[in-house]
Amino acid sequence: MSKEVRSPMQGVILEIKVKEGDNVAEDDELLILEAMKMEIAINSPSIGTVKEIKVKKKDTVDTEQLLMVIE
Repeated sequence: MSKEVRSPMQGVILEIKVKEGDNVAEDDELLILEAMKMEIAINSPSIGTVKEIKVKKKDTVDTEQLLMVIE
């Protein structure tokens, strides 16, 4: 079953720590979001494989925007 990783708030993608096809464990750091001059780590919601990354570095994202899919 796929899990969607969504942005908790509006911000800018500073860094993507994984690539498509990578295996991740629950709570592994997936990417860094800058919001309100803070760096916020976005972690994996579950064990799985990164199926799709929907953003790239320096993208501006909105609250609840789909960032990636873990399968």
